[in-house]
Amino acid sequence: MSPREPGDIPVTEPTWRKPAGAFVLIALIVAWAVLIASLPIGRLPGLLQPIVYVVAGIGWIWLFPFRRLFTWMETGRWG
Repeated sequence: MSPREPGDIPVTEPTWRKPAGAFVLIALIVAWAVLIASLPIGRLPGLLQPIVYVVAGIGWIWLFPFRRLFTWMETGRWG
């Protein structure tokens, strides 16, 4: 084993948190899409429908705690 050089990046073992976090992220996105698709948005006037979809598409970003999820995936701490 050679000594580490100053610019070397330390190698760490992968953890189970990253695949688990990715699965949770995908599950939340799918659940949100199913929830929005189940709403009767098609009955709204034609010009109002795209506005509802844009608000729903942006709104889920604030609804779910993705920053905490990503922090947990990297460090193992929630928050």
